[in-house]
Amino acid sequence: MQNRFVVSTRGQGLYQMTDPVLDWVRSTKQQTGLLTLFVQHTSCSLLIQENADPEVQDDLKAFFSRLVPPADDPSMHYLRHTYEGVDDMPAHIKAALLPVSLSIPICDGRVALGTWQGIFLFEHRDAPHHRKIMAHIA
Repeated sequence: MQNRFVVSTRGQGLYQMTDPVLDWVRSTKQQTGLLTLFVQHTSCSLLIQENADPEVQDDLKAFFSRLVPPADDPSMHYLRHTYEGVDDMPAHIKAALLPVSLSIPICDGRVALGTWQGIFLFEHRDAPHHRKIMAHIA
């Protein structure tokens, strides 16, 4: 079984996509299996992260912004791929460091996430985007 999700972003940050994924898995009536999510872009990532305290998402965004600053930051002077904007190559670097796919077991008809876990798209670009995520249950 497959499905495609689209997450609309408004710039850098983490976007919760847990509920649509859980709803879809529930609708498939699949009792056991493995859910795979794969983002079809090279400048964003997928994460399983805490979904209770939004400060976790803010801190993750701040950490990766410090780890990989925009291309116009003096520490990034070596970057050559800059014609798509100062956020583009740093977005590719962040996507290379973070997962672009997730595998989550399905047990007793439910996605086996922990109590405080949620599924997030991590947008690394400044501009709004419509990000496509493929889902597959095997």
